Formats: sequence, C-alpha cells, structure tokens
Amino acid sequence: MAEYVTLSEAAELEGVKYKTMAQRLSRKPQDFTTKTVKAEAGGKDTVLVNVASLSKQARNAWKERQKLRELSGGNLSGEAEAPAEPERPWYVDCDVDWFIENYKDRYYRAIELGNVVREFLQYDEGDRTKFAEEFARKHLGRGQRTIYRYTKAYLEACAWVDKMAKEGGVSLEFMKVLCLCRKPKETGTFPSIRPEVKQVIKNIWFNEDFARNQGTGEMLYEKLNLVANMNKWEKIPSYQTVMRYINYLMEDENMRNAYFLASKGMREYKNRAMVKGSRDTSGLQVMQIVMGDEHTFDCWVSYRQPNGKVTAIKPKLVAWVDMRSRVILGDMICKDANSDILKQSLLKMIYSEPGGVPEFLYIDNGKDYTAKTMTGRDRNDRSGMDFDNETKGFYKSIGIRDDHRALPYEPWSKGQIERFFGTVCNRFTRWMKSYTGTLTGSKTSDKIDKDIKRMLEKGELLTMEEFYEKWHAWLTDVYLHTNHAGLKKMGETYTKPYDCFVNEDRYRKAAPPKSYCTMLMMKSDNVLARNIGIVRNGYEYRADELCDYIGRKVDIKYDPDDMAVLYVFDRNGKRICEARCQELLQVAPKVSQKALEEHLKMQKRQQKRDRERLEEARRPFEEINDEYIGFSDTAGGIDLMVEAKKPEPGKVIALPADRTYQQGFRAEKRDDEEAESSYIGKRGEAALKRLRAMGS
Repeated sequence: MAEYVTLSEAAELEGVKYKTMAQRLSRKPQDFTTKTVKAEAGGKDTVLVNVASLSKQARNAWKERQKLRELSGGNLSGEAEAPAEPERPWYVDCDVDWFIENYKDRYYRAIELGNVVREFLQYDEGDRTKFAEEFARKHLGRGQRTIYRYTKAYLEACAWVDKMAKEGGVSLEFMKVLCLCRKPKETGTFPSIRPEVKQVIKNIWFNEDFARNQGTGEMLYEKLNLVANMNKWEKIPSYQTVMRYINYLMEDENMRNAYFLASKGMREYKNRAMVKGSRDTSGLQVMQIVMGDEHTFDCWVSYRQPNGKVTAIKPKLVAWVDMRSRVILGDMICKDANSDILKQSLLKMIYSEPGGVPEFLYIDNGKDYTAKTMTGRDRNDRSGMDFDNETKGFYKSIGIRDDHRALPYEPWSKGQIERFFGTVCNRFTRWMKSYTGTLTGSKTSDKIDKDIKRMLEKGELLTMEEFYEKWHAWLTDVYLHTNHAGLKKMGETYTKPYDCFVNEDRYRKAAPPKSYCTMLMMKSDNVLARNIGIVRNGYEYRADELCDYIGRKVDIKYDPDDMAVLYVFDRNGKRICEARCQELLQVAPKVSQKALEEHLKMQKRQQKRDRERLEEARRPFEEINDEYIGFSDTAGGIDLMVEAKKPEPGKVIALPADRTYQQGFRAEKRDDEEAESSYIGKRGEAALKRLRAMGS
C-alpha cells in the first residue's frame, strides 16, 4: 500500500527546507507521485507526496520513523495510548559538552563519518550491495556491514531528533553526530563480580582488625577463596579484578577516608581526615583570650640534678600565646612541668612586659592545667581541699574571669599554639647541634640518630641556662618582630606580633599585688591533727590552738621555701594558727622543703651505707674460701671470746638397736626415773598445802 506524507514532512525526510521541497515538486513534477486532499474545514488543499517517490535517504528515514511510531503507539509525539516508551539510545541523555570535553577526538571523527554516511544514503541506482562494499572499502577501509551499521544508527538518530523536536520544540542535531561515536565505557559496574561477592570484599577490606593490621590484597583474596568454598560458589573474579574493584572503591567511591577511620581509629581520623574550620581572631581584643600549652623541645641540653649529677634531657617549654597578636607570654623552660611552674608562668605573664591580666584562658586538658587548685572545679573528686582561694581556683584568684578547656586528643582546637611549636622546631630548634628530629614525627626518617651521651661527656651540649638565653634572644629579637602569616591572613594592619600587641585595642585589668600572688603560690594539703601536733616529713609542728582539733583533719598552707611554719585553717577556711617546728627553728630560721627532703634522704643514705659497711666488716672471712678456717666451734676453730659452753637443748640422738640395752639397761634407768618423779610430786603437794593455808 502506498504511503503518503505531507509536503512539510517530506522536506524533513529529505533534509531540506519546505520552500526547497515545494520548488522541487513544481520543477520536476514527473519525479514525484502526489495527490491532493481537500480540507474538511475549508481552505487551501493539502498536497501529499508518495514516500516511494522520495530519495533513498528519505525512504530509510521514513522507515525509522515508522518503527518509532509503532513503539510510541501511533505518532512521534507519543501522545497516543502508547504501551511503553521505546528504549532510548545512550546519546539521547548524554551531555554533549561533557562528551566533547572528554572525548574530543571521537566527536570530530564522527562529524567526518557523518558526511560519509550521508553520501552513501544519497545513492539510489544500480547494485546497492556492490556499491556498499566498494564504498565502505574506499572510505572506511572495512566491509559493507560497517557502513550498514553506521547508516542504521544515523537514521535511528534522525528519527529521535524529530521525535525530541516535536516533544520539546528544540532541535538536537548533535545526536546525529553522537550516534556515530562509540558509547563511553561505564566505570564501576564490574559485571563479572556478583553483588554478594562485592559485599564480601567490602566486609574483609574494611574490617577493623584487618585494616589495623594493614591487610594486603593477597590476604583478602585468600579469605575470599575460603568464603567461596564455604558457600559453594562456582566462580569468583580474578585477583586483578578484585584489586581493580578495591581501587575503584577507594578512589571513585571516595571510601579512602572510611578506610583511614577503620585502620587508624577515631582519634587519628579526627586529627588528619576530619574537616576543620579556621578561627577569625580579628574581632578579639589583645589579651582577651590567651592559649596555653606545654612543649618538649626536639633537642638535648645538659642538666645538673639536685645531687650534682649532670645528665642530658629534653627541656620543656611552658608558654601562653595571645590569640589576637600571636605574642608569646610567660615562657618558662624547665625539666618537668608541674602546677608550680604553671603558676610561675602565669605570674610572669602578668608582671612582665609585654603582658597583663587576660580576660579568658584557653587551656590544655592536662592535669597540671585542670587541677582543682587551678580551676576551682573538680577534675577528680578529692575531699578536704575546699578552702580559702582554692574554692575559685588560682586562675580566678589572680583576676582571670574564666577558663575554657580544650577537648582531649584534639590538638587542632588550640591550633595557634600548636602551630607556634611547629615554628619553634623549624626556625629555632633545628639550629641546635643536639637536634634529634621531630618528637611527634610519624615517619622513622623524621628521627635523627645522634650520640647524645658522647656529646654530654665532651661538653658539647648547652646548659639549661645557656639554652634559655638562646631561646629568649630568638623570641624577643626574631619572632616578635617578624611578619606573621596568620596576621596577614586575618587582614591585620600590623602583621608583626609585637606591633599588633602594642597598637591594637587591648583588654585591660589591674594586676593583683605581688604579695597576694606570693601567698597564692603556697602549697595546700589536708592533714590530721594529732595529740603530738601535725606530723609533716617526719617532724612535729605544734601550737596551743591545735589542742581543740586533735583527732580532726585541718587544712594547711606552707611555703616550700620555708618549712619552719605551717599555716593552719579549719574546714570553713578560717585561720586557726601558725604551727611551728621547734627542731627546725633551732637549726635555722628558714628551711626549704627541698632542703628538708634532701636532709632526710641524706640521713637515710648514711644509715644504709653504714649498715652495709658494718655487715661487710662482720662477714666471716672463711666465706671467701671454703678452705679457710675461721671463728667456729668445730675442731681446730678459734674462739673469739671466752665464754662458758651452753648445753645443747633438745639434742636428737639415735637409740641403739641392741636388745640387751633396750631390755636391761633401759629398765633399770626407768625405775630410777620413776623414783625421782615420785619424790618431786610429794614435795609439790606439800608446797601447795602451805600455800592454801596462807591464803585462808
């Protein structure tokens, strides 16, 4: 049956404009079979063109449209009651810009191939099969099946272009090019790996214990084979395919951080992989918030112990940084930091220049910073310490409004001072000959092997005092007057720490009297008042006022540099008395706790030494060699002192086995023993009678 289309549709099939198609029809009417249909509503008649009279290209396009029309339920717009949407080729939903960007060579080769296909479609005479073979060999270097495949794809794309144009009113001519391109390979599908196998691979690779031990691909594949045998799977993917799938999960599926969490744990994950934010410090005042922490230098110095012995140590720095200006305040270098060093550091920050009383403290989570004596809050419940200024803590006692504690194991929360410690390592400590590498370095190569013991013996290490001089010179002359990257980032007017500290708006508060701070530096304790006074370090402290508190606990304060006096307080913080140690006062008016402890240790060392000498002197010399004979009671021995020989009590003897001795001599002796025992019994009874008479 003859198929007719409208003149406009014929123009679309031929790939020309409507006016061009009308001119062809008027110039060569003999080449086209047409018919005229009168309009039902009146008006101009409609001219229809027989599809068979159109070109080969147009007829092929008509066939593709018919296929889509059948799948769509009657027309290209899909408005009829269609059973289902025809399967959409990949290029219909492809982003042409993305394709050109990633596959530029394919796209431009497809443009040239489109010209070849259109030329082939124009052929409509002679043996088409023979022409197709010759044409394909000439232009493509392949057989006719290839040109037929390209032609079919091109005509299908033309049909989809018309369909999409009718549905959306937009021409998508680029699909006629994309249809001649090879479909991009879909990544991440891994069709050879079944879903259950994929899940087993994930279960093994992301297992916490497996990841912590840094399990390898070989280990994973070994376990995968065991699971496959247990579940009787006929086939599992190759080792190379499994490793490609693992690499796809880590890179394309963005599971590298998840693996890091499984292998390193939450603490390391938070430190290295978790997203963090930057603090805007430009809105703070100078000395409004200071941040404190301790740092161990990455070099060695010589240190003289209290007993005079010289050893090599890594010194520790206790310091505070002003968050607005990045100025370092209250720097103290010591062997081991403690609460006393921390208090001295705060007082140095308050009374030195530059310095002052800060409004808030941002402190480390260490026990020295968070002790109740410092914060006024319980870190751990300890009874008997709630008196005097400790109820509000040392920080508030010196005028600081409040403190904030950094979260444990989260150094980025106090990033400013941590970054400063990194600056100290890179710009100061590395210049020391005794530098041995970053203490917290994660790689073995970060450590530097040096013979510190030999350097100490040769005197190549700086002393603590010399090291502090070098440190103070670098801090005051270099760091405070060098442009700071953090200040530049915040857009500060003054980019040098000291200039920013001096010139920017500042929080000001009067410092407390030094005498008051000296009193705050005293140590505190809770002790029992005995009937002999307060016992401290083996000494007795007495005062008349203590008599009322015998058997009860009291609070004391004392100066570690003057152990002659204890200041005693009751549980309400009311001062009771000053208890004094008379024995210490007879020696000197002031005896420090350190000196007192050293004195007691010296006494114990002396006693131990003399006891050892005495034991050595008393050791029998025959112990040196068994051949020697010394002072003993054996034959040939020498009695050191003349004394009476004592009988040997309870001496064990062996009874003779002779029957004559047992029956004869033993029997006679038994009679004598019985006679003697009866005599003693009679005498005892007589003595008891006399005693009873005296008692009555």
